[in-house]
Amino acid sequence: MTDSDKKLRVCVIFGGVSGEHEISLLSARSILAALDSQKYAVFQIGITHDGVWITGDDILTALSDNQLNGCSYATLLADPTRAGIYRISTGNVVEQLELIQKVDVVFPVLHGTFGEDGSIQGLLELANVAYVGSGVVASAVGMDKGIFKDVMRANGIPVADYRLFSRRETKEDIALVIEESERLAPYPLFVKPANLGSSVGVSKCHNRAELLQGLKEAARYDRRILVEKGINAREIEVSVLGNEEPIASLPGEIIPADEFYSYDAKYHDDRSQLIIPAPLNEAQIENARELAVRTYKAIDGAGMARVDMLLEKGSGIIFVNEINTIPGFTQISMYPKLWEASGISYTELIDRLIGLAMERKAERQNTTYRYIREKGAK
Repeated sequence: MTDSDKKLRVCVIFGGVSGEHEISLLSARSILAALDSQKYAVFQIGITHDGVWITGDDILTALSDNQLNGCSYATLLADPTRAGIYRISTGNVVEQLELIQKVDVVFPVLHGTFGEDGSIQGLLELANVAYVGSGVVASAVGMDKGIFKDVMRANGIPVADYRLFSRRETKEDIALVIEESERLAPYPLFVKPANLGSSVGVSKCHNRAELLQGLKEAARYDRRILVEKGINAREIEVSVLGNEEPIASLPGEIIPADEFYSYDAKYHDDRSQLIIPAPLNEAQIENARELAVRTYKAIDGAGMARVDMLLEKGSGIIFVNEINTIPGFTQISMYPKLWEASGISYTELIDRLIGLAMERKAERQNTTYRYIREKGAK
C-alpha cells in the first residue's frame, strides 16, 4: 500500500446553479488551500452555472476564468457499490463512464439552491458516501426561510413576524399581497426569496413603492417569497459545530456598510465591519449561544452551521433570523473567524468537519433498511 492509498480521499464540490455560485468558488479556494496534503488525497468537481459537472486538475481556476477547455464531464453515481468520481467519455456511438477515483468523503461547498437545500445531500445519501454538513431534512428546512421560521415557532424560539406568499400570488393579485404585507407590521419591511442566501434578492422596503419593487425582485429568485417585520436590531452571528452534541462559538457582530447586511455590503463594500467577539454582556453571550444550539438541534443539524440573530435594541430580545447549513468558508468569513476566536484554527476546523462527516456515516450504518421478521413473531 502506497502513502497515497493511506490518505483519506476527499472530493470538494463547488460552483453550482445558484445566485451564490461565485461565493462558492471563494469558499472552495480557501478550503482547497487548507486541506493537508499529508492527510488527504483531494479531488475537485466543479458545477457550472448551467449545472454541468466537470473535473480535471484545476477545476476551480477553470470555473473562475470560464475556461473549460480541457476539462472532463463528470458525475457521481447514486449506486452505493460504485461510489466515486466518474469521467464521462464521449465516443463515436455512446457515452461511457470511466471511474477516475473512489471517494471516502465529499465536502460540498455549494451555497444556495441545489447545494444547501438537501438536493446534493440526497444524492450522497443514496450513494452512501460520507459528506460534510447537515443531512437532507436539516438542509431543506434551513434553506427555506418560511418553513424554518415555522419550525422555530414550534420549538418556542423567537423569530420576527412574517408572511409567506407565492410568486403566482404576486402576479395574480399584487395589490392583495401588498395589503396583507402592510397589515403585518409598519414599514420598514424586509422582502426575501424563501430559498437563497448571501442576501441575494433581499430588499428593505420603507414604503409601498419599494415593497412592490422588492416583491418583484424576490420573485425573480424563488417561487416562495417571505415578507418580514423589520426590527431595529444589532446583527449577531454564532457558529455551531458538531453532530449529536454541538457546541457554539463566541458570538460576533456585523456592522453593515448598508442599511442591512446586503450582498454588496458583504462582498463589495469594505466598510462593513465584523466585530469578534461581539461586545455583549455575559448574559447576552450565553443567551445567543444557547439559542444557536437550540436552533441547530431543532432542525437536526449536523457538522456545521452559522446561526444569524437580531438583538432588538429596545427590548434586548434576541430573535433568530436564519441558519446557514453551508456558511461562507473563506479565510475571512464569519463562520471560521468565530471559531478562530474560540480557539479552533481554520485547518483544525476542516479536520473536525471531515471527522464529523465520517462519524455521521458510521452512525447511519446502525440503521436497518430492510425489514426482517423475528422468529416467533405473530
